[in-house]
Amino acid sequence: MSKNKIVLEVKGLTKQFPGVLANDNINFDLHKAEIHALLGENGAGKSTLMNLIYGLHNADKGEILVNGKTAAIESPKDSIALGIGMVHQHFMLIPVFTVAENVMLGDETVKNGSLDRTAVAARINEISKQYSLDVDPNAIVGSLPVGIQQRVEIVKTLYRNAEIVILDEPTAVLTPQEADDLFRIMRDLTARGVSIIFITHKLKEVLAVADRITVMRAGRVVDTVVPAKTDSAQLANMMVGRQVILTVPKKDRKANGEILKVENVSVRDQRDLETVHNVSFSVFGGEVFGIAGVQGNGQTELSEALTGLRTPTGGKVTIAGKDLTGKSPRIITESGLAHIPEDRQRHGLVLNYSVVDNMALCDYYHAPFSQRGVLQPDALDKNARKLIKEYDVRTPSPFVSAGNLSGGNQQKVIIARELSRDVKLVIANQPTRGLDVGSIEYIHTEIIKMRDRGVAVLLISAELDEIMALSDRIAVMYRGQIVAIVETKKTTREQLGLWMAGVHAERK
Repeated sequence: MSKNKIVLEVKGLTKQFPGVLANDNINFDLHKAEIHALLGENGAGKSTLMNLIYGLHNADKGEILVNGKTAAIESPKDSIALGIGMVHQHFMLIPVFTVAENVMLGDETVKNGSLDRTAVAARINEISKQYSLDVDPNAIVGSLPVGIQQRVEIVKTLYRNAEIVILDEPTAVLTPQEADDLFRIMRDLTARGVSIIFITHKLKEVLAVADRITVMRAGRVVDTVVPAKTDSAQLANMMVGRQVILTVPKKDRKANGEILKVENVSVRDQRDLETVHNVSFSVFGGEVFGIAGVQGNGQTELSEALTGLRTPTGGKVTIAGKDLTGKSPRIITESGLAHIPEDRQRHGLVLNYSVVDNMALCDYYHAPFSQRGVLQPDALDKNARKLIKEYDVRTPSPFVSAGNLSGGNQQKVIIARELSRDVKLVIANQPTRGLDVGSIEYIHTEIIKMRDRGVAVLLISAELDEIMALSDRIAVMYRGQIVAIVETKKTTREQLGLWMAGVHAERK
């Protein structure tokens, strides 16, 4: 069968939500046995397009053709019947079930009135062998590493005879080694005739694995290109509509004294399980100290303990020589902390407050914003307008609710508020999560500016490229412990990836 045969085609697909034209006359096709990457900023319309193809939304206009025939896709059941499968960014698995039970869920095989787990396991073994997936049908899903859970999701689609597989941000939670393994699996799938749509925002990945790349911007297709005739800079330009600096230039660090000292800190989560165990490190002024790790290895709880959102169960936290262990967020903030939280909507903003009010959340009770306990609207307004201009916050008015801004502009409000103050330490936790390349460029530049000003920066990120681009030193967290601390110049992505995966036998 010809590799150039079109197995999926969308013509003039349009989808409008209240106030948003999410897909505007989209034309897109997928060839037999190819990896076609779909690239674009958040809000570009990628997910909406895939949800239309998979039947989670219905189009307002246009048509979808599968193997040359117009397809009526009203629900995922219709798309599955047409041989289309989707692996979502957040896995649709039940942790306490076995692999076999998860795979057959919704498509159960029954024998003599009972679930035929043996027949399902045999089919999974057959698929695993055929596509080199190496999945144990009897394993409990919750006990499996993230990379293997993703394979289970792929097995689920193949079990339902999918010939077209949509992968939505499939490397978001993977180590570099797991990502490389996924790319091998993707190539094995296409070698056996499966066609793949690969949704991502990571430029290096599409250039490494895709046969074709379609870029979307503002609900429209900008262009379709082949990797051999493009590069990261051109793709970023197409995504954003302007030239983007992908790697922020930085000078050699000039460390100038210990600002943050973490000594033997342990933290328990809301389930009363110890998620941070005996962690120690220091961050100096004028450096970015990165903490790398797959999400869920204690980074969230550590960050909360350092910023006053959670009380450590052991150890000591010192900022600029002052013991702040277990102190309130206000006391820690007033000691010189700027905090860019992991969840901007939950911990960074009051969504129904205006931009004006959000800009002053850290010091609204000080002059000039408050006099004798009374807020001063003119001073608050002047402060907000100044920061909106300096930090390029795109808002129709300072009095718009923060909840009405885009994710990138919400993050800019937080950064403007936090970094415009006189601070000694910045704790930035996942500062670019869910943001487009233009916003990422801006935030990286601001972080390096703070570092060059002599401020200590603790950067926590699941994005290894971000950690390596910004950090002077890197610590790796695995299962609540620091398993390595290295200078960025003296390590590699591969070594960091091994530590992130728990391979640290060389540590004495």
